[in-house]
Amino acid sequence: MIRSLWSAATGMIAQQTNVDTISNNLANVNTTGYKTEVAEFKSLLYQTMQTKSTTANNTQKPVSAQVGLGVRNSSITSVFKQGSFFESNSDSAFAISGKGFFAVRGADGNTYYTRNGNFTWSMGANGLTLTNSDGYPVLDSNGNGIVLSGEYTTSKITITSDGTICYPDASGNPQSMGITIGVYQFQNPAGLEKNGSSLFSVTAASGAAINESTNNNVEKSTIVQGYLEGSNVQVVDEMVNLIVAQRAYEMNSKAIQASDEMLQQANSLRR
Repeated sequence: MIRSLWSAATGMIAQQTNVDTISNNLANVNTTGYKTEVAEFKSLLYQTMQTKSTTANNTQKPVSAQVGLGVRNSSITSVFKQGSFFESNSDSAFAISGKGFFAVRGADGNTYYTRNGNFTWSMGANGLTLTNSDGYPVLDSNGNGIVLSGEYTTSKITITSDGTICYPDASGNPQSMGITIGVYQFQNPAGLEKNGSSLFSVTAASGAAINESTNNNVEKSTIVQGYLEGSNVQVVDEMVNLIVAQRAYEMNSKAIQASDEMLQQANSLRR
C-alpha cells in the first residue's frame, strides 16, 4: 500500500516537471530563435515479488512478478527544428537557414552560441561593433569580434548568403570587406547546455563547435538579412500536451487518494 503512495507521488512530481516544461515553451512562443523543449521520463527500480521458479513443484515459470516503484525525469531535450522566418525592419537582423549557430563572446570571455540573429551595430571607442541585444560582440569566422571603423553607415552594410559583410563602392556596388560572420555547427546540438537569453554553451555531449568556413564536410547554412527566425513552438501541440499532463497528474492524485482510503480501511479492522 505504501508502495502505491510513493509511486503515485513520483508520478505527480514528474508531471509537474512536464507542465513546467510546457509552460516554458508557451511563454517563449514569440522568443526569437527559441527551440521547443521536451521532457522525457524513465521508470525507477523494480521490486521482484516472485521469481521465475517459485511454484510449489519448482516448475520453471515463463515470467517473474515485478512491481515498479514510480517514475522520474530523465532529461529535458531541445528540439532544433527550423523555425519560421519573419521579416524585420532592422538591417542588422539575420536568420540562419540550416543547422548553424551564431557565436558571441560573453561577459566572462567564453564563447556562446545562439540562433537569435537580432543583432545591432553598437558605436564604441573602437568603432562599430556588431553585438546581440545584450551587448555581447558577435564573432566572425576567425573567432574575433566584428569591428568596423566609425566612417561606415550601418544602413548601407549588407550581408551575403555566406555571411560576408559588404559595403558599396563609389558606384553603389557592394564590395566585400574581408569579414565573414561566423557560423558553427555541432554533431549533437541536443547536448548543448542552455544558459538563458537564447544562448548555448559547448559540452562534452555536444562535441566541439564545427566552423562552417573551414570545414567542407558539413552542409553549409545560409544567412538571410532582414529576417529573424521565430520559435519552433507549436501552440496547438503544446496545449494538447498540457491537457495530457494535467490528466496524468490528476490520475496520480486519485491513486494517492485510493491508497489512503485503503489504509484507512485496514486501520479500522481492529475496531
